[in-house]
Amino acid sequence: MKGYMNTQLGEVIIDTDVIAKYAGANAIECFGIVGMAAVNMKDGLVRLLKRESLTHGINVVINENKITLDFHVIVSYGVSISAVADNLISTVKYKVEEFTGLEIEKINIFVEGVRVID
Repeated sequence: MKGYMNTQLGEVIIDTDVIAKYAGANAIECFGIVGMAAVNMKDGLVRLLKRESLTHGINVVINENKITLDFHVIVSYGVSISAVADNLISTVKYKVEEFTGLEIEKINIFVEGVRVID
């Protein structure tokens, strides 16, 4: 389902891929996030996604103009996962709500791996 708004000038429709790309770009700039992860269900392998394919690590569901986001992330080694998650939630919630004009109902974060970064 796509997000939509009625304005004085007409209807605005927002595709879920646009929201996923914007949310992913903001998420990887958060402290402690190495990147988005893609999980291969067949053999359970997790791989770090390149910046061009951020949308594969994010699932967007829009229900009655409320957005639910699922992030599959890889975090930096040695950081507090709860602090990283809190930072990610607050940053993405604010920026996506400002960008779309729609309300964020829920943000789920799935930590798929830990990486040591230099």
